Amino acid sequence: MSWKNQSGGPWGNGPRGPWGAGPQSPGPNSPDFEDLIRRGQEKLRTAMPGGMGSGKGIILVVALAIVAWLVSGFYRVEPDEQGVVLRFGKFVATSNPGLNYHLPYPIETVLTPQVTRVNRVDIGIRTGEDPRRGSTARDVSEESLMLTGDENIVDVDFAVFWMVKPAAPGSTEDIGAANFLFNVQNPEGTIKAVAESAMREVVGRTDIQPILTGARQNIETAVHDLMQKTLDSYKSGVLITQVQLQKVDPPQQVIDSFRDVQAARADAERLQNEAQAYANRVVPEARGESSRITQGAEGYKERAIIEARGQAARFLSVLAEYQKAPEVTRQRLYLETMERVFGGMDKVIIDQQANGNGVVPFLPLGALSPAAATPAPAAKGAAK
Repeated sequence: MSWKNQSGGPWGNGPRGPWGAGPQSPGPNSPDFEDLIRRGQEKLRTAMPGGMGSGKGIILVVALAIVAWLVSGFYRVEPDEQGVVLRFGKFVATSNPGLNYHLPYPIETVLTPQVTRVNRVDIGIRTGEDPRRGSTARDVSEESLMLTGDENIVDVDFAVFWMVKPAAPGSTEDIGAANFLFNVQNPEGTIKAVAESAMREVVGRTDIQPILTGARQNIETAVHDLMQKTLDSYKSGVLITQVQLQKVDPPQQVIDSFRDVQAARADAERLQNEAQAYANRVVPEARGESSRITQGAEGYKERAIIEARGQAARFLSVLAEYQKAPEVTRQRLYLETMERVFGGMDKVIIDQQANGNGVVPFLPLGALSPAAATPAPAAKGAAK
């Protein structure tokens, strides 16, 4: 007789062992697992046609198991994720966000890393949350102190923003998320080491003055390009989106001296700019004055030459006329000369030979000239 058909076991009726009732639990009775298994078997026999041992029942169970196994291959990729399908542990394909399907486990498995989230790595500084003071920052000098190209020390704190690199279209090597998962063991640590190395290289070939003043954008671009090139050579599947300088200062011990030097350089540059502005104002004025004098001299030269040529031409023309009629020309020259000499003088010329022709010498001949006749109305008014 089997154990399940006995009501109380081989030692009598009731749930007794060979040593009696045994220890009793003070709490509720523990479940009888054998009874639960027996009840499940009985329900399964009634649900399956022909019972558990029939061929149809076995086929139905196997079919349900196969269907459940095949359905387990459906999976969902969120909008900020990318599916990476592995077949027996080897990468075979990527899947886009949405509902997808892969061969069920253990043939294929899927990893879904986030590919749109932008991550941040700080170099030279650590931030934390203090319950009483809020957000705090701590400087890490072993990361931030760097040597410049002119053998000075500079304290550089910067942040690197990165994300998982999207898969290149049509590429079988640049596969983004798969490279990120399998080619680099510690992505954040690798990015931090590459960022520090790239910044030290760029700072090491740059003088301190441009670093402290106007070369921040150039340094950020150079570090970004160098980091991306290095990470691509690792096939890390990481895309650097931005490199941002947070603080660029001399070391804390000498920052006051550096500020004094910066102020002196600023004053020197200001004075140089003022001198250059004065030179830019004076030199054009002097050049303009020189040009004016030169042009005036050139004009006088041309005028003198032209006048001399005109006088020579006039003399030659008079000479030609004189040679034709010397007496007439001498008389004409004499009369023209006298006219030019006496033309502006207040004189009355009386021909002595014409006195007997009715000219009275004692008449006020001076009043006949225009110059003497002008003040006559004023004298008449004074006489009244």
